Amino acid sequence: MTEDKRPIKQEIIETEVSMGTVHPAALEPYRVRLFVEDEIVKDAEITVGVNHRGIERIMEGLPVEKANALTEKVCGICSNAHIWNSVLTAEKGLGIEIPQRANYIRVIVEELERLHSHCLYLAHGSEVLGHETFSMRAFYLRETAMELLRMIGGNRVQYGASIIGGVRPRCELNEMRLQKIADGMDTFEKGILDFADRFSSDPIVMSRIEGIGVISQKQAKELEVTGPCLRSTGLAQDLRTVMKEYEDFDFEVITQDDGDVKSNILMRVLEVPESIKIIRQAIKNLPKGPIIDRSWEMFDCDTIKSYIEVPRGTLYHSYGIEDGRVRGSIIRTPSMTNIGAMQLACIGDHITDAQLCIVQCDPCFTCTDRAIEVIKI
Repeated sequence: MTEDKRPIKQEIIETEVSMGTVHPAALEPYRVRLFVEDEIVKDAEITVGVNHRGIERIMEGLPVEKANALTEKVCGICSNAHIWNSVLTAEKGLGIEIPQRANYIRVIVEELERLHSHCLYLAHGSEVLGHETFSMRAFYLRETAMELLRMIGGNRVQYGASIIGGVRPRCELNEMRLQKIADGMDTFEKGILDFADRFSSDPIVMSRIEGIGVISQKQAKELEVTGPCLRSTGLAQDLRTVMKEYEDFDFEVITQDDGDVKSNILMRVLEVPESIKIIRQAIKNLPKGPIIDRSWEMFDCDTIKSYIEVPRGTLYHSYGIEDGRVRGSIIRTPSMTNIGAMQLACIGDHITDAQLCIVQCDPCFTCTDRAIEVIKI
């Protein structure tokens, strides 16, 4: 009997694995289609749109002040960023110079929001990794920022600090509040350093995140990636360095070089001390004077545009003003382009790492669902 030496013909089978719109590992409703061969992702498709609520359409025709307040409802994590940028849009169009004390308070609130947002990212990321202990540690640390925001604005989620001309009277910072913020920053700094030490020294965790979900700097530029996700590829681009609201504050733009999940996590960890540094400068050098200028007058404006740096990247707001009402509002969040890039980040990795590759950009799908375009064929 002779042995058959003919080569065995192997058949490549492509399988589609669908996750969502509701999935245990997903932070919000969205759909992911993964096309895999031998459990390796060959292509991916992410579909959003489930959370669309038509906020920009609701803003159409509303009085500017009321429309500004509505933007807080775009997102519960970055609510201050939305109302601040919406207010900045009106102030730029109307030529309003806000008091310096009000600007410092706005920066404090925004950096506190950055702290709670980054901790939320670390907590949810740890959940996807399957490490509940790190997740609970991050959530516990986040409480410090949440309680300080509640003290300033009266709420843990939507603080309503910024209004046209400055900040609300309830957000004034007296000596007691300033001391509580200073004490909170000491607590936060100690907590994040302890978290970073434990997280980075865990060999099992590091083996799961190193070299996974890689995006090169060239790819990041081509796909218009923004924020920490862009800086994780080594590009030091942060709008705070050119925003006049931050010109009085010294801080470093943190970067990483590998563009993988590990770099994205380290970006958030290392940005926390920089936010603490900014807050400490703001409370130490808080100018005297009023917190709001009510001398401005409303008039018609063509489309006004405003860009700011928020925890996830560059946030864009624009609208015109006609008879004191908003016209043609457009909101573009950083997750819009970051999520698209994560489709590429999945390719080449094991299917079990796909969800981790997607959430590394800290996606906010509710923020992203701004509009639906219908093309008639």
